[in-house]
Amino acid sequence: MHKAKQEETFTSLHDLSAHDLIAGYKTKQFSPSEVLEDVIAHVERWEPHIQALYLFDPAGARKVAKASTDRWNNGEPTGVLDGVPVTIKDNIATKGQPIPLGAASVPLVAAERDAPPAARLREAGAVIFSKTTMPDYGMLSSGLSSFHPLTRNPWDLGKNPGGSSAGAGAAAAAGYGPLHLGTDIGGSVRLPAAWCGLVALKPSLGRVPIDPPYVGRVAGPMTRTVDDAALMMSVLSKPDRRDGMSLPAHDINWKALDKSPRKLRLGLMFDAAGQALEKPVRDVVVKAAKAFEAAGAVVTEVDGILTREMLDGIDNFFRARMWGDLSKLPEKERAKALPYILQWAERGAKLSGVDVISGFNQTMAIRTAAAKLFCELDYVISPVSPVVNFPAEFAAPLNDPQRPFEHIGYTLPWNMSENPAVSVNAGYDRHGFPIGLQIVGRRFDDIGVLGMAKAFEGLRGPQKPWPSPPKK
Repeated sequence: MHKAKQEETFTSLHDLSAHDLIAGYKTKQFSPSEVLEDVIAHVERWEPHIQALYLFDPAGARKVAKASTDRWNNGEPTGVLDGVPVTIKDNIATKGQPIPLGAASVPLVAAERDAPPAARLREAGAVIFSKTTMPDYGMLSSGLSSFHPLTRNPWDLGKNPGGSSAGAGAAAAAGYGPLHLGTDIGGSVRLPAAWCGLVALKPSLGRVPIDPPYVGRVAGPMTRTVDDAALMMSVLSKPDRRDGMSLPAHDINWKALDKSPRKLRLGLMFDAAGQALEKPVRDVVVKAAKAFEAAGAVVTEVDGILTREMLDGIDNFFRARMWGDLSKLPEKERAKALPYILQWAERGAKLSGVDVISGFNQTMAIRTAAAKLFCELDYVISPVSPVVNFPAEFAAPLNDPQRPFEHIGYTLPWNMSENPAVSVNAGYDRHGFPIGLQIVGRRFDDIGVLGMAKAFEGLRGPQKPWPSPPKK
């Protein structure tokens, strides 16, 4: 707890935002070492129940936090995140540590150097105390993995945290410090954020350099507040030549989040190929749209841009891509991957080259449709997921490897079109389970998307308390 805390009105150190931690370090209310110890103690209470972490390293983190404490004591912090606890997803390389990609079929080889996002966080003084779990190859929206233990949702241990940034979502909701880094190629930061009550930004492609880069693949912040997501972006968005799709240096003011919805043209999108939209999700998104409308926005319901042909085409392309990787493994090693992943990917072996190219070409069809949509609109608001939640043990909401992408109809298009999209908690179902709202902007308008999410934080009303560890 905050060392001055004597009453329940004070907030535990592990629950403080990154902004509050930095303010506390500046005024010497507490030190990075004290904060880390509180986070470690909280992790030890929660972790047996949710299993969100990989390579949890309290001893190494204590050394980093001690160095940060010394810098703050000398009035010489090294960067904007000096002393702030951070977790990083399994698939983002950190020097000297293996990258299993959540799969037992992947050989464990130590990374030679930090990937760009990890390097930027370390340079900014962040205390990286653990990696976080993910499903096999990042190709599931689930906490199920053949390598990691099953990761569960802190809001309801019987439910899935989502994925593929599963551990990051669970860790953030459980209060493992304020900042968590995930990746997203079809919804992998936004879906767990929606199911865990968080803020998560999928940046414009290239805004956050990443290695290895790939079509639609980004790294992004997962936090409890928009302000903290923006603070993380101020660090993550610095250029890195290792990513050939990295955007040029920019002068974005990541603190400039004040944005009025007044007179902005918002498209309300409920139509998406795939799974049917559940009523509690629709109700929460309608309420959000009305809040924006009451704040002066012009809200118009619009058709979805994703068609069945697009969704199936992208599915075919990624099946073939996954099979291309798995087919190179000896059969004994390949068999270690999740059966769900194997069943999904094996169909890729039967696709023709024309099938695969046609599937990939749906990327351009999606991009064309998105560009046309944003000729008339400033932002699009929609559900993040069509479903409120699903069982912890499932690989996906339908748990059917022949229908794997049915739940990503709202998130997938914006990876393929390269538009920035944020998930922000918008409300709860009757059981108190969080439901996310997605806000999408024009390409490269990352700061505008965060500004709209910040405005929504002020419109949505009080939030429920974060979940607490189960009592023994």
